[in-house]
Amino acid sequence: MQGLVRKIVGDRWDGPFVARLRRYVEFSASDIDDLRGLLESEQCVRKRRDVVVEGDGCAKLSFVKDGFAARYKVLSNGKRQIVNIIVPGDVIGLPGAFLDTASFSVVALTDMKLEVCALDDYVALSYRRPKFGLALGWLAVHEATTYAEHIVDIGRRTAIERVAHFLLEIHARLAAVGRAAATAFDLPVSQEIMSDALGLSVPHINRMLAELRESGMIGLAGRHVSFADVKRIQQLAHFEPARLTRIPTPSRPAAAALVTKRAHAVDRHVGPV
Repeated sequence: MQGLVRKIVGDRWDGPFVARLRRYVEFSASDIDDLRGLLESEQCVRKRRDVVVEGDGCAKLSFVKDGFAARYKVLSNGKRQIVNIIVPGDVIGLPGAFLDTASFSVVALTDMKLEVCALDDYVALSYRRPKFGLALGWLAVHEATTYAEHIVDIGRRTAIERVAHFLLEIHARLAAVGRAAATAFDLPVSQEIMSDALGLSVPHINRMLAELRESGMIGLAGRHVSFADVKRIQQLAHFEPARLTRIPTPSRPAAAALVTKRAHAVDRHVGPV
């Protein structure tokens, strides 16, 4: 990864990654302090720079603070498939850091700011505070649900449905971390990137955007996208926002039983004094 590296400083740390986690679980101030303590640096990555290269080792988790990226694979014939657009609140290194080598590359689509920690440190924190391990599992489920919709895009949605679904998905993901208005958002993604994500040619993408605009469903002003008729475009795209349940809070009897079990385990390990 290339870019400027600087230490994380300041009395308060919060950001889109934490905002995303809070949708699933409550965190105390000490929880957040422990998570912040894992961060090694803030990295600034320039547009068009690779963040991850397929085949390389990737032992870091990078929480996206600002900017957009694309996770992609290039085939031996030179054709590229983008499997996901990465937005603020996402994690670069999920799943790459959990594999021997990265299966996909990641390229910055805009200038980016990443907050970086070692995977081993995050795992160690998850042993101490299991809610962080659970939260990452919840994020992985959300990622899997998103990828499943992309399979439906390629397999069954029409061209205009794919483009409409793409716009709604990006908006929903940005809104979840406070980076979008109720019916509008900024999309710094070129039609070429959309083409490689949706399996459509650039002229076809252009025509579908024009059709959505002319039908009165969206407004386009540069990179600013607005939805003029949300229900109508959701129906067109067969769009249903992913609504994950919150991580269940252990009942008090169960939590007490767990504490007792751990205490007994410690007693057996230590033995009589």
